Amino acid sequence: MLAGRSSPSQRAAETGTTGSGGDHTLEIDEAAEAIVFAELDRLHARGHRFSAISEERGEVDFGDPEVLVVIDPIDGSLNAKRGLAHHALSVAVAEGTTMADVAFGYVHDFGTAEEWWATRGGGAHLNGARLNRSVGERHGPDGRIEVVGIESADPRWLAGCVAALVDRAYRLRALGAIAPSLCQVAAGRFDALVSLRGCRAVDAAAAQLIVREAGGLVSFPAFSEPLAAPLDLVPHSPVVAARAAATLAELEAICLSR
Repeated sequence: MLAGRSSPSQRAAETGTTGSGGDHTLEIDEAAEAIVFAELDRLHARGHRFSAISEERGEVDFGDPEVLVVIDPIDGSLNAKRGLAHHALSVAVAEGTTMADVAFGYVHDFGTAEEWWATRGGGAHLNGARLNRSVGERHGPDGRIEVVGIESADPRWLAGCVAALVDRAYRLRALGAIAPSLCQVAAGRFDALVSLRGCRAVDAAAAQLIVREAGGLVSFPAFSEPLAAPLDLVPHSPVVAARAAATLAELEAICLSR
C-alpha cells in the first residue's frame, strides 16, 4: 500500500476525519488500518476471539474482551507523510488491561525494513536474530550517557527539559516515532529514550515488551507501578526506557519535574 502511494501528495492526503486517537486521519493511516483489520477478520472467521483497539477505529469487539490486540497502523505518520525513514506498524497482544499484561509485541519499521518482535518470557528478536540481553549503556568522552532518544519533540516541550538533559546526555536523537525509537533501546543503539509528553498505548505497547525482553527497562512514570499504564487511547504518561536502572530513574525524574 505504501509503495503504491509514494508521492508527497499521495502520502499527505487526508480523509477529512479525526481518528479515535485524536489526530487528523491520513488516507495512508486508514488504508493501513484496513489491511490490519482484514487480517483480524480472517482470524475471527477461523474461530479466534479477541478485542482490538486501534488509533483510527478505536475499540472493536471480536468476541473476547480478555484478549486485547493493540494496533497502531502507522506509528510515525508524519514521517511517512514526509518521506522520512522511521514509520512502523505496531501490534501488541495483551492478556489484560495494562502494559504489564502485554504478551506479544511486533513492530515492522517500513523505513528500515526491520522486523522486531518479542514474546513475554521468550526474548526479543530483530529480523529473526535474538537480541542480546546483556548490552549495557555507553558513555561519551565526558562520561554522560552517549545517545538518548527524544520523542514528542515539540520545541516547547523540549525547552522545558534541555537544562536537565545537559547534565545527563552527550547526544540526543529524535526519530519521530515512538515504537521504532523504543526498539533502538532494545538493540542498544540508543542507551535510553524519553518522551516529553504522554504517549498512547497504541504507540508503545508492542515496543515496550521488546525492550524488556531484550534486557532493557521501561517505565510510565505517571503511575506508581512502572507498567501500570492502561491499554486505551488516552495519552496518560510519558514513556521512559533505558539499559540501566540509574539512567531510567534520572529520566523519570525529568519527566515528573516538567
